[in-house]
Amino acid sequence: MNKWIGKGRLARDPEVRYTQSGKAVASFTIACNRQVKKGSDGKQTADFISCVAWEGIAQTVNNYLTKGREVLVEGRLQTRSYEAKDGSKRYVTEVIVSNLEFCGKREDAAPMVGQNTGSFSYNGGRSDTPPEIGDEDIPF
Repeated sequence: MNKWIGKGRLARDPEVRYTQSGKAVASFTIACNRQVKKGSDGKQTADFISCVAWEGIAQTVNNYLTKGREVLVEGRLQTRSYEAKDGSKRYVTEVIVSNLEFCGKREDAAPMVGQNTGSFSYNGGRSDTPPEIGDEDIPF
């Protein structure tokens, strides 16, 4: 069985690209805290996990995730290789995301805008003041 589940914060803003056929692919890295052994100097450590999301999940990542956002990622590990510019062979291990859930407090979530129609879209944080949103308009 090849299944990986991890919770962490985005280490940087995700990068979204499109294949020649138009499929969205998002690359991002999450920082997962690692348990520190008792008796150690008490410093917190983290592992940085590379993740790749495709199509619908990639669009969600693009619309709602930014550096520092806490997420729960589920997927499978994949190792691939490529030839670097210097001719050496490089190996990459990454999580291919099959499920992604937002974590953290509600106020940590990206601002949303919407109408009573039930349709919502991310405003990208670019407006000065988001419009008033009633509790009946919030999808979660």
